[in-house]
Amino acid sequence: MAAFELGSIDDLLPQKLDFLVNGLLDTGQPISHRFRALFSLRNLKGRRPREALVQAMNDSSSNLLAHEAAFALGQMQDEDAIPCLRAVLEDHARYHPIVRHEAAEALGAIGKTECLDLLKKALVLDPALEVRETCELALQRIEQGIRVMKSSGAAEEVDASPFLSVDPVAPAPSSTGTASLRQILLDDQAPMYRRYSALFALRNRGGSEAVEAIVAALGCESALLKHEVAYVLGQLQEKCTIDALILTLENGLEHPMVRHEAAEALGSIADDRSLTFLKKYLADPEPIVHQSCEVALTMLEFEQQGKAFEYFYQEDPMLK
Repeated sequence: MAAFELGSIDDLLPQKLDFLVNGLLDTGQPISHRFRALFSLRNLKGRRPREALVQAMNDSSSNLLAHEAAFALGQMQDEDAIPCLRAVLEDHARYHPIVRHEAAEALGAIGKTECLDLLKKALVLDPALEVRETCELALQRIEQGIRVMKSSGAAEEVDASPFLSVDPVAPAPSSTGTASLRQILLDDQAPMYRRYSALFALRNRGGSEAVEAIVAALGCESALLKHEVAYVLGQLQEKCTIDALILTLENGLEHPMVRHEAAEALGSIADDRSLTFLKKYLADPEPIVHQSCEVALTMLEFEQQGKAFEYFYQEDPMLK
């Protein structure tokens, strides 16, 4: 049976919207249940989904959920979320770096000039390198839009991602050769914006050479870049990347944000080889990692059933 159509909030029965909001905000529910509700709400527009996501972003019970809520607000590109995202980015004491990172990225995705001063301030003052690097990317994304507006008098036309995501940067020109893109991506001295652009160009190109280049980037220095690489590998869902992702998840010295994305990528790829490793790290001492494994195992189950993790289905027992 088909999933609920989530393109318009007007088409969603009130009790179904109540179910999604309550499922997201109920701290007694399994984290995988809350993620499914979050992903469903991300596909909606309107005040109530936004307010629920903002409330989840402020949930201190799970930094993983809070960061995903910030990411969702950026994907929705909802200008009304800017004040709440600003508050998160400015509060170093309350919010985990992974949440502040996603707030900065969301501000870049929304793309309003009013965010420039905030991002410039955080670029200097935030104590976490991954947050400062994210602010740099967000600033360049917004400033690029301003330059295009001044030169053409029109808002920048960005090609839609084939993966239906609002990416932190635009991909490098499609005319750039794969070898050149690989060289840029793997250069630890290159500007982060160029490396991200190369990453998304390689993702969009696909094929064995492009995938091999992306996997090689898991050995780079930047935790921010590696976490995005793992995220992209989850989008690509190539089984040949499983071994590299497992090694990343197993590396206890790796940044939790990288291990988290590796775990969720394994869930997206949905191969039986991932089961043992995801179950093993359900006991990881880092909450971001063990919660990601819980979510990934549910993602894997849904992928193997041919269902989308982010939708609640009519026959879903969670609805009863």
